[in-house]
Amino acid sequence: MNKITAIVCTYNEEKTIEEVASTVADYFFDEVIIVNDGSTDKTDYILKRISKYYNFKYIVLPENKGKGFAMATGIQNTNGDIIMFIDADLSKLREGHFLKLITPIKNKEADMVLGQPTETLINYRINPFKSFTGQRCLLKEDILPILKIERNTIWGRDIN
Repeated sequence: MNKITAIVCTYNEEKTIEEVASTVADYFFDEVIIVNDGSTDKTDYILKRISKYYNFKYIVLPENKGKGFAMATGIQNTNGDIIMFIDADLSKLREGHFLKLITPIKNKEADMVLGQPTETLINYRINPFKSFTGQRCLLKEDILPILKIERNTIWGRDIN
């Protein structure tokens, strides 16, 4: 059976990280990894405080290296077969959101699934690049070859 890992990369998300971390930790993931990408606000304090109540692996990078580096760090520290990336600034996450990302991967209907908040559909004409999202689900075996090539580049600088 495939082991499912959720990876949450965070940088200065003190307003949302507790809700996201607790929601992800409450669901059915076999492993939860939170990578703090050198936050300078209260993100670290919040995650250390809630780690007493929720089961997740917490990795702190000493300085901000960018989202791609944080994602790569999460991948290198997972034992999962299926990896789901979840943005740290989301709210009102529900089990159905996770299932929509995971199910096509588990059923071998897709190699990767991207989640898209509905409000970006409305704003697409204003900013068509907003549809590139942080919610992704894919097999670890599919991302490892790319990770080996791109690890030492500026890979992963997301487009906002």
